[in-house]
Amino acid sequence: MTTIESVRSDFYRVPLDVVLSDSTHGSIPHFELVTVRIVDSDGVEGMGYTYAVNSGAAAFYALIDGYLAPVIVGRDPDESERLWQDMWWAVHYSGRGGHATSAIAAIDIALWDLRSKRARLPLWRFFGGYDPKVPVYAGGIDLDFSIEKLLEQADRFQEEGYRAIKMKAGRPHLREDVERVRRMREHLGDDFPLMVDANMKWSADQAVRAARALAPFDLLWIEEPTIPDDIAGHVRVVREGGTPVATGENMHTLYEFHAMMAAGAVTYPEPDVTNCGGMTIFRKIGALAEAHNLPLTSHGAHDLTVHLLAAAPNRSYMEAHGFSLNPYIADPMIVEEGFTVAPERPGHGITFDFAALESHRV
Repeated sequence: MTTIESVRSDFYRVPLDVVLSDSTHGSIPHFELVTVRIVDSDGVEGMGYTYAVNSGAAAFYALIDGYLAPVIVGRDPDESERLWQDMWWAVHYSGRGGHATSAIAAIDIALWDLRSKRARLPLWRFFGGYDPKVPVYAGGIDLDFSIEKLLEQADRFQEEGYRAIKMKAGRPHLREDVERVRRMREHLGDDFPLMVDANMKWSADQAVRAARALAPFDLLWIEEPTIPDDIAGHVRVVREGGTPVATGENMHTLYEFHAMMAAGAVTYPEPDVTNCGGMTIFRKIGALAEAHNLPLTSHGAHDLTVHLLAAAPNRSYMEAHGFSLNPYIADPMIVEEGFTVAPERPGHGITFDFAALESHRV
């Protein structure tokens, strides 16, 4: 029997070329990255990662190194469901979801990478396959950009191949958001897919008011209009706001997604594979969305997520995230005419330049 021989985790603080901004995190000069490398008894290596905005990833690193790695070493890597459950119950009392599922996610991703490499299949085919050509949008993190800089970014996104764009909202006054969205809509044209992301800035009442004010601009969705804990508030925004709602990047368990979908509180479920518990849970969220006849979108980690959406019949747009790892990976994602194609390389196909990351080690 093949067994897991070793688990290595590394922690980095990665600077961004441009300081980004949103309504809840403020200025974002860097992100924190934790990578995991798992080697089996045949010498095959799988790699996974997770990340945090600005701070907090040291907790993921500590959980992986001190608590989760000992759970899986010596075990069969093919038993992904068993390993996931054992990791979950090993650390659940210290916090269900949150840091626990972000840490589990990095290991779970590495295990799926290892398993599909052993099968000599790209992950999207290993998951059953649907369509490798995935629609993708550019996720701007740009709340503090001037309108001129915002429009220049939109032009650059289009030059890079994107045919859908998301911008930030949640300025101090709603009229500022309305003006920024108005200018973007005029700049992009009536039929260009445009999304707005409030990053949980508003109360439910404020979100309903904002959705109604932004309704004339025909948004594809408003993202995270309020905190994910407020399911009843999300129901109100969906029913009274007049614009579809995406949410889920700050939801960390399958059960949170179930509660949100069952209540009719979300139009586009939006898991992040690096914090919802990994590929094992992302796929279950996708199936749950399909059962509710909902289109699945995603947050972050696009180089991983492309495989998951390429295997999901109910997929919609995938986010190309602002926390790009392009400078540190071989063969970064290519976007052409609004689509990217899941790679045919075995596993997820991501190869990190760990030497380039070394100067950012914490």
